[in-house]
Amino acid sequence: MKSIKELYKKGRGPSSSHTMGPEKAAIIFKKRYPDARYRVFLYGSLSLTGKGHLTDKVIKDTLGDVDIVFSSDFIDKHPNTLDFFAYKDGEEIGTMRVYSVGGGSIRVEGEEMTETADVYPHQSFSEILTYCHAENIRLSTYVERFEDKHIRDFLLDIWQTMQASIDEGLEMTGVLPGKLEVQRKAKVLYDKIIKKEPNEIRESRLVSAYAFSVNEMNASGGIIVTAPTCGASGTLPAVLRYMKERHGFSDDDIIDALAVAGIIGNVIKHNASISGAEAGCQAEVGSACSMAAAAHAELFNLTLDQIEYAAEIALEHHLGLTCDPIMGYVQIPCIERNAVAALRAIDACGLAYFLSDSRKISFDLVVETMFETGKDMPANYRETACGGLAKKYQLK
Repeated sequence: MKSIKELYKKGRGPSSSHTMGPEKAAIIFKKRYPDARYRVFLYGSLSLTGKGHLTDKVIKDTLGDVDIVFSSDFIDKHPNTLDFFAYKDGEEIGTMRVYSVGGGSIRVEGEEMTETADVYPHQSFSEILTYCHAENIRLSTYVERFEDKHIRDFLLDIWQTMQASIDEGLEMTGVLPGKLEVQRKAKVLYDKIIKKEPNEIRESRLVSAYAFSVNEMNASGGIIVTAPTCGASGTLPAVLRYMKERHGFSDDDIIDALAVAGIIGNVIKHNASISGAEAGCQAEVGSACSMAAAAHAELFNLTLDQIEYAAEIALEHHLGLTCDPIMGYVQIPCIERNAVAALRAIDACGLAYFLSDSRKISFDLVVETMFETGKDMPANYRETACGGLAKKYQLK
């Protein structure tokens, strides 16, 4: 498996697969064919939700003189496919087909991409668990053992960026960009918190406010961290921020939790998918919830089996979740889903603490099931804005 540095990426929203990935591809193509006129074809999910996800804007900002075609075709190899063409003096001088595979990562057809080498020798969570038991180490130590010596500095920077997204989002008011004119709610949720509220109400509102703040930043093109994607970027920071404030966990504790969450996300990305276009929102928010549940369990020093169970519960109860962004914007239902997932992650950890000795389902099994479920899901429910709420909702 790759480094968790390939999972946690800082960048502008609103979508890792529809904005960050295409931008990366456009930069590569422009370097290969500078001073040319460009044409880009968007297929599948990139075409159907590209305007709402600002795919066309980021390509124009990168390439300049470009003609963008929103094709009605689906490419069987991957739903997020782009074709680049370069012209000079009326003649075609170069082409490139790219697959935006999720989390800001891309693959160029017919090429071996220059990527960081695999750093983890294990391919599944069961293999990781066996190794950790044999070595009598925790998952956070496992991460440090195989990553480079700067991994804790990297994770501290990731944590600081997550907190900055929360803080900035909590200060913003007004409406989000786009035709939906969605009101920002993070500050409203946060400002309504008063000391007289019962703890459970305060917890729900605070966690939700933190998740809303990050995802509203994402929806408006602000800086966030993919965890594991832009559309699911609010769940993990919300849980970590709340737990730090309520229980006084140190930044070192949070770094350990981020390392554990990264391993969970890595296993999902390596063996299944974190792309909503490929496997529905279960692959995005479901994965984020699983990562947050494992991080929460690490903070409270739960056993390896309990951490696995927390992650498994969180992902299992997102199975079948569709990706149906209204009008292609990463706003409805995406923002609320992150808040709900953050609260569900906390609950999943609580269940794991009491019930891990009776569990039947492994984390690897639910990851495999999630991917198969996503493949079985009709394309209308995989980030195309052609089914579900996106189909039913009518702008008034």
